[in-house]
Amino acid sequence: MRILTPPMASTLAGKIDAIRAIEADGFAGAFLPSVAHDAMTVLALAAGETSELELGTYVIPTYTRHPVAMAQQALATNAAAGGRFTLGLGLSHQVVIQDSWGIRFDNVVRHMREYLEVLVPLMRGEVVHHDGEEFRVHSQVELPDCEAPSVVVAALGPQMLRVTGRLADGTALWLAGPKWIEDVVIPEMGGAAQAEGRPEPRVIAGVPISITSDPDAARERIASAYQMYNTLPSYQRVIQGSGADNPAGVSIVGSEEEVELELRRWRDIGVTDFYAAFEGADAAERRRTREFIAALAPSL
Repeated sequence: MRILTPPMASTLAGKIDAIRAIEADGFAGAFLPSVAHDAMTVLALAAGETSELELGTYVIPTYTRHPVAMAQQALATNAAAGGRFTLGLGLSHQVVIQDSWGIRFDNVVRHMREYLEVLVPLMRGEVVHHDGEEFRVHSQVELPDCEAPSVVVAALGPQMLRVTGRLADGTALWLAGPKWIEDVVIPEMGGAAQAEGRPEPRVIAGVPISITSDPDAARERIASAYQMYNTLPSYQRVIQGSGADNPAGVSIVGSEEEVELELRRWRDIGVTDFYAAFEGADAAERRRTREFIAALAPSL
C-alpha cells in the first residue's frame, strides 16, 4: 500500500515547498485538494521541483470545467510532470455547486458518466461524437507531446462506484472506513471493472491520522475540525455505513503500534493507496505522526 499525503500550505510557494518535502520524506505521492490555488497549475509548477513523486488532484469538481477544457489542462499537466500526474475528479456537493456557484446540480450519476465518456477518449486523442442529455460534444484534443493521465473519481455510493469501475482507473475516497470499503466500494467498483474487462481499480482511501498518547482528545479535535462533513448527505451515508457517527469514528488514532496495525488492516482489505491527513494537538505531534508513517511506508 502506497502512502500519499496533501501538501499543507496557504501560499503558492509554500505548496511547492511542501510537495518538495513530501518527495524528500519518501512518500509515494502528493495529492492536492482543489482549494484556493488551481490545483493543476500548482502541480505543473511543482513537477519541475520533483523527479519521482506522483502528483495528483484530490479532487477537481467537474462542473466548473467543460470536459474539453479539462482534457487540455490535464494533458498539459501530465506532460509537465513527465507522466506522473493523476487526475482526481469529483462532483462536489449541492451546497457548493448549486447554492454557492449557481450551477444546476441534479442527475449527478448521469453527469459523471457522460463527463467521463467525453473526457477519457478526448485525452487519448480520439475524435469524440457524444450527443447525450448532459453533454453534446463533437471534438478532438490533439496534443502529440502529451499522454493521457490516469483518472480517479471521488465515488462514494454504489451507482457512482459502478460508473467509476466502467470508465475510470479507481476511486479517491475520503472518510470511508474499512467496513464501507469492504462491503460497498470494492465489490461495486471492482465488479463493474471486471464486467468491462478492465484492470482491477485503484482504491485510494483517506482519513485523518494521528499518533498520540491522548486518543480521546485527538478524536474530539477531529470531530470538531471536520464537523462540516456531518452536514453533507453523501459523507453522512459513508460515515454511518462505516459504522461510525462522525469523522472521528473513521479516523486512525492511537499509539505507533495501534496505527501500524490499523494501516495493515486497510492494506489487507484491498486499499491500494492511503491518503494520510496528518493531525495532532500541535506541530510536534503532527511531525511525530508524519515521521513514523514515512518510516513505515516501505513495509506496507
